[in-house]
Amino acid sequence: MSSCHTLFLPQTAIFCNALKADNFQTGSGNHCVKVKDKGDMATTSRILFLSLFISSISIFFIEQVNGIKCKCDPCPHDAVNETCEATSKCFTAIRVTYENGFEEHYWTYGCFSDQEKDKAGNSVLQCKGHLVPHALPKTIECCDEEDYCNEEIEPDLQDKSTASPEVHPTASLSDITQLALIVSVSTCLIIFIITVTCLYIRYKRNLSQRLLLKDDIGQSESFICNGESLKSYIDHSSGSGSGIPFLVQRTIARQINLIKSIGKGRYGEVWKGKWREENVAVKIFFTTEEGSWFRETELYQTVLLRHDNILGFIASDIKGTGSWTQLFLITDYHENGSLYDYLSTHILDVDDTLKMVHTISCGLTHLHTEIFGTKGKPAMAHRDIKSKNILVKRDGSCCIADLGLAVRYISENNEVDVPPITRQGTKRYMAPEVLDETLLTHHFDAYRKADIYAFGLVMWEICRRCVANEGVVEDQQVPYYDCVQTDPSFDEMRKVVCIEKMRPEIPNRWLNDQYLKAMIKVMTECWSQNPAARLTSLRVKKTLNKMYQLSQKNEKLELNC
Repeated sequence: MSSCHTLFLPQTAIFCNALKADNFQTGSGNHCVKVKDKGDMATTSRILFLSLFISSISIFFIEQVNGIKCKCDPCPHDAVNETCEATSKCFTAIRVTYENGFEEHYWTYGCFSDQEKDKAGNSVLQCKGHLVPHALPKTIECCDEEDYCNEEIEPDLQDKSTASPEVHPTASLSDITQLALIVSVSTCLIIFIITVTCLYIRYKRNLSQRLLLKDDIGQSESFICNGESLKSYIDHSSGSGSGIPFLVQRTIARQINLIKSIGKGRYGEVWKGKWREENVAVKIFFTTEEGSWFRETELYQTVLLRHDNILGFIASDIKGTGSWTQLFLITDYHENGSLYDYLSTHILDVDDTLKMVHTISCGLTHLHTEIFGTKGKPAMAHRDIKSKNILVKRDGSCCIADLGLAVRYISENNEVDVPPITRQGTKRYMAPEVLDETLLTHHFDAYRKADIYAFGLVMWEICRRCVANEGVVEDQQVPYYDCVQTDPSFDEMRKVVCIEKMRPEIPNRWLNDQYLKAMIKVMTECWSQNPAARLTSLRVKKTLNKMYQLSQKNEKLELNC
């Protein structure tokens, strides 16, 4: 490299050629100084001073071109005395390692070249490496102030917390163990506190419920006198026929002892129970059937519903033990059980047969009839008449049970209180219009006609067990037992009843008895395919009543029904 410096002095002279003659050159190039002089040789000392200045500048440029010297460790193969020449910067680096659980520091010294500079002359990547966290703790610091400047540098290590826990497995295992222990103990403590709190809250809630129940029973027991029977409470009620007062119902429900299970149905289980040595029937609904329990309770408590041929309602209540709930419906207990069970073990004479069918028609008529007045009764339809929903009393009469599917007719606004589902009840006893889905759901009389159809099938079941003059009796069977399977599907029943229009077979022997022959006429008119052609419950009741009265007098039957 060559350069020429022009200096303007008070005495000007051209000195460049003289310098060249004396070979005043540096290793980096030739330097010429032009001095303007007026010819006075007294300026020689100044020229010498200028020469020294120029030499210093030349040395500075040479150092800038050739770089600075740095300490190196490890060093390149051509290094001498642990010295390297840097064209950029010197550096000192520290790296930390862990061996056998002990911390070791490794120092590194060296030089950076021009290729590692950025546009500003800085070694960007290397000298700024300490700003980035590393898995192994390390740092670096650079300098370029003077030769061997990196000997005096002591870089600050980054925080050891940035190091990966995998670097020192011994310390990591200890930390993880301590952390796991703290988390486990804390979790167990929290769970313990929550459990104790929940148990305490539950205990307090149960205690308050027991105290409240005790208060309720204590208050309601003031309405019950020792020695009083259920019949006396019913007889001494308001006279509305809606049953025992509510507070007394709750007390009775809580004082009942369940004896044994006597049957199961679609909505729950029926138990025999005792209250003050009196037998009662307790229908326990499944908790999923709360709607059915509420519906049946509501209907049984209807004003003036109480009737000799409707199952007597005593009480209803919800009994809870904390972990589960029971829905109680308490009614009269009839030891003979259902008509279905009774017919399977008993043979009837004509009087027994007429008494049964007549009392069933009386109960059905009471349901179907609306009673007007200040405390009247709405007309109802049962919707599930069958031999299993009819109970046999001790005197051989019958009463209708299970009002869970019953509908009410509200005459004030001409509405039918019924869910929008038309397929209800037992498929075997469904009327043709229910099976083919032509039932007029908004007309109450359509539901009464469907009840009459089912009643005709029940009459057929009863007559099969009647012994007439010939002394022959059929075994107990359900309707269409010879046409469909035990649990028929909806489509099977529709095919038999609606398409093929089949009805239960009438034995020939019935034609030889005047009463059975008369009942054939009644039942066939009850199960007519056309709902409009079926008899009303009142007409059936009057016809059967007349037949029953004549049978009691042993008179000849002459009926045009």
